[in-house]
Amino acid sequence: MVFSFFKKQPPEKKMVARPAASPRSPEDRSRAPGALPEDKPRVSAAAPVGLARAEVPFATRVARTDTQPLDLSEFMFSEAAPDFQVEAEVDPIDAEAEEAAMLYANGQDGAVRSLLENSTRSYRSGPGERLWLMLFDLFRLTGQKAAFEALEIEYAESFEKSPPGWRGAVSGAQVQAKVPGTVFFKGDLTGDNDSGFEAVRQAVDRNPLLRLDLSRARRLDAAGCERLLALLQQARRGGREIELLGRDYISTLLDHRVVPGRPEDRGCWLLKLEFCQLRGQLDAFEDMAINYAVTFEISPPSWEARRITEPGPDPLAPAVADALPPEAYVIKGDVKASRFGDLLAYAAANDPVLIDCSAATRMDFLSAGALLNLLTTVKKQGRQIIFRHPNYLLAELFRVVGLKAVAEVVLARN
Repeated sequence: MVFSFFKKQPPEKKMVARPAASPRSPEDRSRAPGALPEDKPRVSAAAPVGLARAEVPFATRVARTDTQPLDLSEFMFSEAAPDFQVEAEVDPIDAEAEEAAMLYANGQDGAVRSLLENSTRSYRSGPGERLWLMLFDLFRLTGQKAAFEALEIEYAESFEKSPPGWRGAVSGAQVQAKVPGTVFFKGDLTGDNDSGFEAVRQAVDRNPLLRLDLSRARRLDAAGCERLLALLQQARRGGREIELLGRDYISTLLDHRVVPGRPEDRGCWLLKLEFCQLRGQLDAFEDMAINYAVTFEISPPSWEARRITEPGPDPLAPAVADALPPEAYVIKGDVKASRFGDLLAYAAANDPVLIDCSAATRMDFLSAGALLNLLTTVKKQGRQIIFRHPNYLLAELFRVVGLKAVAEVVLARN
């Protein structure tokens, strides 16, 4: 049995599309079915129903153009650096060392000890050793010997090597900040060089400790030696200290003026005796004093042992530190708000620029920033800069402010 609805419809039975229905208005609904409104013409069944295309606002014809289509094959992304930066992961040891250095620079010793003691519990090998060394220096600089010795035992057990030794340090509070100034003697060491001696006198008034560099003088006379000797004596009576640089060079010039048996240039004799006195050269002083007495037939100056100013070992200097060359720029004590006004003059005459920090106990952030500004200028001149033997707390402060970018930092050997 075959179902009839599977058969093809005859052609005359095909369905014709009916016009789309439209909603009736209220008036149309009120009329009888089949009635037409009098004021409207009959719409043909074949006419299209709805709005014309031109009447539809969003059915506007798309404008055609004769231009070539956009070619993206050669499109290049910009290689300019983005406005944002990807923040690198911070090393926790660096972060703790930086925080401890800043706290110490601000004088917060208790907070530094607490931070570093916690750090030594966490880092007991490898790179964390620098935090231990910072704690050793904190105990040493603040005179906490018992805590230092207890830390020595823990250090030896953790790192399996000898700890730093106690160097007989004194409390940082007991060391007065004594940042020396430096002045170069301008011109020759002669009696008529008024401007040169006046510049030195003003420098002595400004600096309790002054380094006077005589190495640029090319000649001298008795009157100039007498003026220099008077300046040194005046500074000593006023509680000032003058350290003479280039003294060996001046001594060589004096040797040509100091001739036994020739009673001339007495001021040169007196300055030479003063040099022997300052250096503690008793035998040379006595020999010259005899020659002075015979030549001028007057009593020579007396030897004064307490006036020997030849620098001895510094209580804060490392026990195994090498001998410092006389040209080193020395930073001592607790440095606060220092501008290092004499550093540029020192750096102009020395290469490498050697800055000794073995006697520096602390430096505030302002001073470290001023030091960076000055040394950046020196570095641009092509000079080598070396920081010698800062303590570990100070060395970390140098790293924080960026001094390691312009200078080499040589730490003390344990």
